[in-house]
Amino acid sequence: MDTVTSLDELASLVADRPDLYIRWSRGPEADKRGTSRDTLTGAELPGLCANPLAVENWWGERPLRLWVARRVYDYRHLEWEKGPDVRAWVLVGVELGRGPDNEPLVECCQPVAWVAEEVVEVAERLVESTDPGEWGMLRRSS
Repeated sequence: MDTVTSLDELASLVADRPDLYIRWSRGPEADKRGTSRDTLTGAELPGLCANPLAVENWWGERPLRLWVARRVYDYRHLEWEKGPDVRAWVLVGVELGRGPDNEPLVECCQPVAWVAEEVVEVAERLVESTDPGEWGMLRRSS
């Protein structure tokens, strides 16, 4: 599988494909079973937890690069919470339902690319430098 090595490259992918999702895991080979598990209850979910990369209409004329950075930034905590070898990758997916945090559960139709660590770092810097308030990733400590 190829690796996306810049935020601009990832944004270009997203501009051309509304069916792309980002997932944090050990990759397509490890996810062959096609399901995720709810960490609170242990329930098997009918698809893989992933997040859409498609730009929502409400985003308006804001930069695509910032949208993509935000999507990478929001779930980067999974990289260290889920253990070694967990990283971001992009896939073409079909939504099958919603998970316990209202995240899309998708069927992976095609793995597209790994997301290089430098892309994650650039996304973090961009989001934090743009911060008009207190964004913070979705996993917030108390």
